[in-house]
Amino acid sequence: MTAVVVHYRLHADFAIPVPPLRRLLGGLELDATGLRVRFGPWLVETPLSNIAGAEATGPYRPWRALGVRLSLADHGLTFGTTWRRGVCLRFREPVRGLDPWGRLRHPGLTVTVSEPELVAAAINRVVQP
Repeated sequence: MTAVVVHYRLHADFAIPVPPLRRLLGGLELDATGLRVRFGPWLVETPLSNIAGAEATGPYRPWRALGVRLSLADHGLTFGTTWRRGVCLRFREPVRGLDPWGRLRHPGLTVTVSEPELVAAAINRVVQP
């Protein structure tokens, strides 16, 4: 039996044209330990096994696209910097994100990162057999 070791690491910045602000906001990181998305003071973390999939979405309504947003319909969370395009991540088990005590859990997270189609495809290659 031959063992195959696969190494991968994905980093995606938020889609915002101001580099210093982009660094302050954080971004999306995916590696063998899991997913981490930081948007200023907010952080969503989950293991790879909890990611059900990802898809590129958008455009969004401009007045609802910027900042941190909670969907009252399904409790999904958005970290938004543009109305154009983003990536919607779906989780097997809802994750912590908006409230620091973890009472509110989110079944999905939409992030407006650069090159959302490529990011979604890369995430799906890693999490789906």
